Amino acid sequence: MRSIEAQLLHRPSGLTAGEIVRRLVAVQAQDVPAALLAFRARSATLSPADVEAAWHGREIVRTWGPRGTLHFAHIDDLPWVHALTRRDTHILRRLREEGVTADDPLGLIAGTLDGQGPLTKADLEDRLTGRARGQGIVALVALAAYHGLAVLGPLHAGKPTYVHAADWLGAPVVPEPDHERALKELAIRYRRAHHPAAPEDLAAWSGLPLGQARAAWGMSADEPPPDREGPGARLLPAFDEYLMGWRSRDPILAAEHAKQVFPGGGVLRPVVLVDGVIKGVWGRKGAQVSVRPFESLPAGLLDDEIADVRRFLAGEP
Repeated sequence: MRSIEAQLLHRPSGLTAGEIVRRLVAVQAQDVPAALLAFRARSATLSPADVEAAWHGREIVRTWGPRGTLHFAHIDDLPWVHALTRRDTHILRRLREEGVTADDPLGLIAGTLDGQGPLTKADLEDRLTGRARGQGIVALVALAAYHGLAVLGPLHAGKPTYVHAADWLGAPVVPEPDHERALKELAIRYRRAHHPAAPEDLAAWSGLPLGQARAAWGMSADEPPPDREGPGARLLPAFDEYLMGWRSRDPILAAEHAKQVFPGGGVLRPVVLVDGVIKGVWGRKGAQVSVRPFESLPAGLLDDEIADVRRFLAGEP
């Protein structure tokens, strides 16, 4: 069984948003509301404002990370995370597909972002004057991020913003030059947060080739967390690390229920976790929470969790 404690789902007291990110290595954040709920599942005291304060205060940074997916990473970890997860092959292909015409696309987007503060995609489209549109703009920013020159800023009216790394962080992101050191750090931190796991899980989570994942694995040692009683029930958001952090979900999700969690089209529904196993899905509309279990659950099992999610959605810890 996957370790609830390694994933902090026992909600240890006193952890800040930055400490949670560091303990998990990174927190998937292509969907910001879901990412905020991932912090809630791991802390009984953090509010959305606390997480946003860590983000706006530059302690945690939203950028492209493992698997080329948007994550929150701790600012102190950016050099080695960036060294291992950055890649531009798909970005360059995407630029061609999106018809971006610049002779120097990196110079174009870096110059457009430089000194401007966080800009929405619409802001960038205005400044790029037809040289890139739509997803071509996002691909340009991803190219700048690959070179350590861009990250994502806070949401503006619910829309993502993009900002020059030097403006937001004080300097570009410089990848850790010692590749072996970066691999070792990744393996140590991944294994602490994902127990039990294997090199194949690390490769699937990080996007590294399996050979590199195995090399990293050999530089680290397993540190199983204490064997404690699980939290009973948790409402986990879509894209939670407990679902995304391993190669297979078979140990926690029965095959007959998989389509209810992953209906297709890139959709991943929030899940009901009972004693470490997915027992249903849930959703919200405003502060209202609705649960759809796969089978009958004990009466009252989710009452405290539902009330806690409602409090969090209302802005309370």
